[in-house]
Amino acid sequence: MAEILIAIAIGFVAGILSGLFGIGGGLIIIPSLIYILKFNQHLAQGTSLVALLLPVGLLAVIKYYKSGNVDIKVGLLIGLGLFIGAFVGAIFANNLSDTTMRKAFAAFIVLVGIKLFFS
Repeated sequence: MAEILIAIAIGFVAGILSGLFGIGGGLIIIPSLIYILKFNQHLAQGTSLVALLLPVGLLAVIKYYKSGNVDIKVGLLIGLGLFIGAFVGAIFANNLSDTTMRKAFAAFIVLVGIKLFFS
């Protein structure tokens, strides 16, 4: 029962941040699964992808669309790239060790954070 409530809470926080900043999977869900539910890196990433398969952003997209803040064409094109890119990324990820994946993920987050901070 505790795991169910924790999973819902992780999703809720990720949903709020997704609606605010367009983030959730990589910055919230994956670290939460690793540190709170003690998932390994691969399991956390795979589980995050399951959550993202659902229409998690549907209500937020409707709200943004009604405010005139959605470019449907570009969004669908990005979605196509995500569809193919996620498959290719999964092939590579499943051939790396958990330690390598965790370090690469951490380095990516740090580099993005530095770039955002100084730009």
